Amino acid sequence: MSTPAPPASAPGTASAGSAASAATAGSTASAFSERYLLSPDMVADPYGYLDRLRDHAPVFWSPVHNSWMVTGYDQVMRCLRERAVSADRVRPLMDAVPQGARDDAERAFGILSRWMVFNDPPQHRRLRQVFQEAFAARTINRYRTFTEKATAAILARKAAPGREGDLMADVAKPLPALVFARWLGIPRTDTAAFWYWNARVADLVLGTAQEESEYRASLQALVSLEDYLGDLVVKRRAEPGEDLISKVLGEGRVGDSVTEQEFVGMLTQMAFAGGETTSNLIANTVLALARRPDQLAAVRADPELAQGAVEETLRLDGPSKLSVRNAARDFELDGRTVRAGDRIFLVTAAANRDPERFPDPDRFDVRRTGATHLGFGFGAHFCIGAALARLVAVAAVRSLVTGDSELVVSDPHAVEWQPSLLNRSLTALPVRY
Repeated sequence: MSTPAPPASAPGTASAGSAASAATAGSTASAFSERYLLSPDMVADPYGYLDRLRDHAPVFWSPVHNSWMVTGYDQVMRCLRERAVSADRVRPLMDAVPQGARDDAERAFGILSRWMVFNDPPQHRRLRQVFQEAFAARTINRYRTFTEKATAAILARKAAPGREGDLMADVAKPLPALVFARWLGIPRTDTAAFWYWNARVADLVLGTAQEESEYRASLQALVSLEDYLGDLVVKRRAEPGEDLISKVLGEGRVGDSVTEQEFVGMLTQMAFAGGETTSNLIANTVLALARRPDQLAAVRADPELAQGAVEETLRLDGPSKLSVRNAARDFELDGRTVRAGDRIFLVTAAANRDPERFPDPDRFDVRRTGATHLGFGFGAHFCIGAALARLVAVAAVRSLVTGDSELVVSDPHAVEWQPSLLNRSLTALPVRY
C-alpha cells in the first residue's frame, strides 16, 4: 500500500528538532555526498546510490530531504516495531496545500485522518480489525476464478498476437481496476467516475498535484469519493451483496467498534490503495523478467514460478521505494538520537537489498527462499491488501509470459519512471504481444 508523499523540502532546510539531530550525526554526514532522490538519474535508477548510502550509514540525517534516511534492513525493522515512530502524518500533507485551496481542504483531510495508514495503535488496531476477516487469504481466494477470467478477457481484448501496445494502459491498470471494483461492489455503470476520483486522490496523496487547480480537483475528488461510498454503504445495508462492503456490514462491527463515518473513510483508502500498487507490481515484474532472459525462461518452463517472480519484484524493484513516519518522542536508533518531530524515511528499496539479510542481494532469482522482504511492510502496518494484490499480479504475470504468449518488451532498458519519492511506477511499458 502506498504512503502519502511529504511536502518537498529545499536542500539544507531543517526543523529545530532535526537541527539537533543533524549535529548528532556530526562529521559522518559531511563525509558523504548526498543526492536528491527526485533528480532524473535517481528516479531512473536509485539503487546504486541507495546501496552506497546504506553502506555509509544505515541511519543518516539528510539535510536535502529534511529527514532521517533509514536504509538498513534491521534498522527499518526496528522502526516498524518502535512505538516512538508514528504513522500520524496528515498535517504535513495539509501544510503542502497552496493557500488558495485551503478552504476546500478541511473535509478532505478529515477523511485522510480516518485512514488506517495515518493512525497509530491502539486506534490503528481498532480500525484494522473491522477489515481483518475480509482481507484474509482464504477470503480473497474466492476471487481467484473471477480474477483469472478477468485476466483472460482483458488479454483477449487488448493483447491480440502481433499487436503493439502499452502494457500499463492495456493490462496493468485496467485489470486491478476491474477486480477491485468487483470486490468493493461498485456497479459497472459507476466505474468510470469511481476510477476518475481515485486517480485524482492519487495526485493528492502521492504528491503529484502541484498547481492550485490540481489540488482543488484532488480535494474535491476525495470528498466526492467519500460521498459516493457513503451512499453505497446505505444501499448495501438495504440490499446486501457478495462484496466487501456487504461482508463487513454483515459482521456487525460498523456502528459498534467503528462509526459509519470511520468505515466510509477507510473505504476511500481501500479504493485508492489497491489499484495503484497492483498495477505497478504487474508492470515492474514483466519488465524485470524481460531484462533477465534466464529468469523469464524459468517462468515459461514452470508457470508456478510466476509467484516467485512477483515476490522478487516486490523485493528488488517493487511498487514502493519508501514510507514516511514521524518521531513522536526522542529515541535512539543505531547510535543516533532521533528527536521528537523529526521526519523519518523508511527506505525499503534499500533495506530489501541489504547484503546482511539477503545473499547476493542484487540478483533477481525467482526461486529465492529465506529472508522476508519488506515490499508490503511489516507488523502492524503490513499492507492489509497484500493477498489480493498478489492474487491479481500473479494471475496477470502468469498469463502474460507463459503458455502461448510471445510477449516482448520493446526495449526493456529504455523506459521512463514517474518522478516520485514514494512509488516506483513506469510512465508506460511498450510491448509487442
